[in-house]
Amino acid sequence: MTPWIQPAADDPFGLHNLPLCATRDGWAGVRAGDLVLNLAAAEEAGLVDAGGAFTGAPNLNRFLAAGRPTWTRVRAQLTDLFTGGVTGTVERHLHPVGDIALALPFEVADYVDFYSSEQHANNLSAIFRPDAPTLLPNWKSLPIGYHGRAGTVVVSGTDIPRPHGQRKAPDEERPSYGPSRRLDVEAELGFVVGAPSKGAIAVDDFREHVFGAVLVNDWSARDIQAWEYQPLGPFLGKSFATSVSPWVVPLDALEPAKVAAVVQDPPVLPYLAEAERYSYDIRYEIRWNGTLVSRPPYAGIYWTPAQQLAHLTANGAWARTGDLYASGTISGDTPEQTGSFIERTWNGAQPVRLDDGVTRSFLLDGDTVTISATGWCTGGAVVGFGEVAGTVVTRV
Repeated sequence: MTPWIQPAADDPFGLHNLPLCATRDGWAGVRAGDLVLNLAAAEEAGLVDAGGAFTGAPNLNRFLAAGRPTWTRVRAQLTDLFTGGVTGTVERHLHPVGDIALALPFEVADYVDFYSSEQHANNLSAIFRPDAPTLLPNWKSLPIGYHGRAGTVVVSGTDIPRPHGQRKAPDEERPSYGPSRRLDVEAELGFVVGAPSKGAIAVDDFREHVFGAVLVNDWSARDIQAWEYQPLGPFLGKSFATSVSPWVVPLDALEPAKVAAVVQDPPVLPYLAEAERYSYDIRYEIRWNGTLVSRPPYAGIYWTPAQQLAHLTANGAWARTGDLYASGTISGDTPEQTGSFIERTWNGAQPVRLDDGVTRSFLLDGDTVTISATGWCTGGAVVGFGEVAGTVVTRV
């Protein structure tokens, strides 16, 4: 075992971050630099006190359910543990990050996907409704969203079999069934609910219920979606796979990355009006077979995660431990800042050239997409999210 060396202040996974994970060996961990502490072993050794949430737990759900007082206490304990000089007792429970196999960090209870980037919504409107108003009438009144499938949320590195469904191109008289011909990605930010609720959650209680954030790629079969979504919205074109990063970054780690959110006009209804309205300066990179093709910025998101949580529970629906809700595709003002390939290639009309000389409009079997992101903090530190990656394979 390499002796403990405290991560440098500019390490994206330094002590200002401390993201949590779950391993395929069946224990939860916390990352500090290039090392991961086995939290179950640490709790059994009396090094941290999570009320037994880590002992014998294969993932983070018990800890997430414990709520903010426990999250705050454990984070302080871990900070003291790592900054106070790691002893041999601690060191025996540390593992090089490259030696562990990461698993889905939490059991997903429900999954909701939103549509919260105004730039993304405008782009899709211009592609599909060029002669209509850019935004539908309700878009600036409420966070538009839909329910996905919790059972098809997978951890980064999981292969993505090409989905099948009904497709009908504009020049085809009848629909046909088969593999998607327009497979796409969506770069998003996902939020993980810890403390459950019994009914609606007030917009300013966001931090009491949400533990942290993960990267999301909500894979999309555009041709299947286009044929099926009217009038009820996304279904098979979205529900086949959603990939998430293995590291859950605590909201506490993102506090220094807070920035003012965009001004909403017209003003929102009272249940969506935030006392403190903020976003996060999180900068993405999307690589297609290793080629950097886009850098979407999260900071400009129109509907914040606090508003999304308030809206998804506004009808009285309960939030459960392990609920995952995502921002929707994150896009900026230029093609090089778009979070989906339907935008980046303008529905295939402007293919991108990859570093190996080939061009792409939509994903082919064998293509790999890797999405990474960092939160940029006041003072210059960065918070690493790692990456969410997946390779498209032929469905057997």
